[in-house]
Amino acid sequence: MRVGLLGRKVGMTQIYQENGTVVPVTVLECGPCTVLQVRTEDRDGYHAWQLGFDDKRRKRATQAERGHARKVNAEPKRYVREVRQDGPTEITEGQKLTVDLFQEVGRVDVTGTSKGRGYAGVIKRHGFRGLRASHGVKRMHRHPGSSGPSADPSRTLKGVRKPGHFGHDQVTVRNLQVVRVDLANNLLLVRGAVPGPNGGYLTVRQTNKV
Repeated sequence: MRVGLLGRKVGMTQIYQENGTVVPVTVLECGPCTVLQVRTEDRDGYHAWQLGFDDKRRKRATQAERGHARKVNAEPKRYVREVRQDGPTEITEGQKLTVDLFQEVGRVDVTGTSKGRGYAGVIKRHGFRGLRASHGVKRMHRHPGSSGPSADPSRTLKGVRKPGHFGHDQVTVRNLQVVRVDLANNLLLVRGAVPGPNGGYLTVRQTNKV
């Protein structure tokens, strides 16, 4: 069984281990998640859990969302994702999954949406150094410089890094260490940073990185 849950990012802090070492951690609120549907090989072609997190007001939900949640006697959910499985499991539709699933898991992969930074230049987007700030360089300090040959082939080649939309992409941070599991408050503390702003929705899975 591949363990996975949905949740949201609470924020970053630091905790002390028993030997006095300070560990930077991100606090994740994981679950409780409702199993809206169990995908099977015979019906869907693969095995997976379809999980829902964070109730949505019925007034704000579509008729399809309300009907899908009503099948398992649950409220419509704001965040719905699937956790793939290698084979059939004992999890059933309508079951509530909590953070205690991660008690025996040492490392996880966290998937979220990175912070959107709008339209950005090459220095902010790609880390370009920019042009010199010496005499003779007029109003060109943050320009990208040459982006390709002129006469031949008289076009910009594919893959050249240029200004554009930055952020608001799906990002997965892999192999994060699970530092602590708080069953009373449904909190999972992982070492390091995860994508997205505080309050952003996340998918936490048992890592497949060996």
